[in-house]
Amino acid sequence: MEPVAALKPLRPAYWWLRQGWPTFGIMLTPEEIARYKRQLVLKEIGGEGQQKLKAARVLVVGAGGLGSPLILYLAAAGVGEIGIIDADRVSLDNLQRQIVHDTKSVGRAKTKSAAATLERLNPHVATRLYSTRLVPENALEILRGFDIVADGSDNFATRYLVNDACYFAKRPLVFAAVGPFDGHLTTFRAYESDAAGKPRPSYRCLFSEPPPEGTVAPCAEAGILGAVAGVIGTLAAVEVVKELLGIGESLVGRLLLYDALAARFSTVAYGWDPDNPLNGREPRLHDLSHHRKAPAEANG
Repeated sequence: MEPVAALKPLRPAYWWLRQGWPTFGIMLTPEEIARYKRQLVLKEIGGEGQQKLKAARVLVVGAGGLGSPLILYLAAAGVGEIGIIDADRVSLDNLQRQIVHDTKSVGRAKTKSAAATLERLNPHVATRLYSTRLVPENALEILRGFDIVADGSDNFATRYLVNDACYFAKRPLVFAAVGPFDGHLTTFRAYESDAAGKPRPSYRCLFSEPPPEGTVAPCAEAGILGAVAGVIGTLAAVEVVKELLGIGESLVGRLLLYDALAARFSTVAYGWDPDNPLNGREPRLHDLSHHRKAPAEANG
């Protein structure tokens, strides 16, 4: 394969404009071209794709173990605006896995800590911060301000709320979760139908109900190897970029599983559940009012 350096003379500034590619009203500055040149030479991205990323708005739910690498890689890739919702403050025991924060950030709101890190990493990226809980009363209003949502929360109430809100707001959802030495990842577009006209699955098709309270130990009790969150959060960033650009094979209908101790990845197919209450044959959920009995938090 020809080295990237050898391609430089063939890739002058704004080379894609000379090909007649659309600009979407978003121009890249010379500094941005230099910053993203390793992506610009990818035929799947190029100038058109980089402009799409610059125009994109991504909401990340949770600035914790999953949200940290997700936020960092989206900013590094040049996503134009990143929304971050998290009601927590940074604690010392977060730093083992929540790499968007540092020691000096202890006690600071996670949203502001993350935004400060992104400003140092890539000043071309704007941030929109929500230092609050995600609740039924604000979920739709917040989600509708973004093109896609990435859920890095660590509790079931938030996961069901985000899933349902994305369905009603018609927003793609990249979902990720981790355990002590494992994780899983998928993408939901439940508001769409496949080529055969069958509805696409949602989180409720994978997990019809949350587990009984107390049966799943929280991270503080179960523990976690920090790098596992890094692996899954980074994969989530890849899937967000793929969805934004329409490249590669989507994880819609496929659950990607990671077993760190076995050093193994596997994929499990899943489909639409016609009995699910959200987009089944006889849906019973028509808004977010059913979540008011279970307030959600976006933590990590």
